Amino acid sequence: MKYTVLWTPSAERQLTRLWLDATDRDAVRGAADRLDEILAERPSTLGESRHGEFRIALIPPLGFEYKVQEADRLVKVIAVWTFKKRPERRP
Repeated sequence: MKYTVLWTPSAERQLTRLWLDATDRDAVRGAADRLDEILAERPSTLGESRHGEFRIALIPPLGFEYKVQEADRLVKVIAVWTFKKRPERRP
């Protein structure tokens, strides 16, 4: 059974602003779409747990905070932001 994925109004506004400001809008859209796909299937396997039911996930170039409500099979995306990948260290 799939989870229902909802974006809070503030997360939707954040995503819209990030998309409008992005130099690579396809990457922003792709990360958000990928998040929705994963959260609908297996939200507790993505990212890292935080306090309570909250988790964070990084799908470049975006980071997300979301809340999993297992009993209701509901996931709420709370916040979204951009980040830059760290350069790989060479030995």
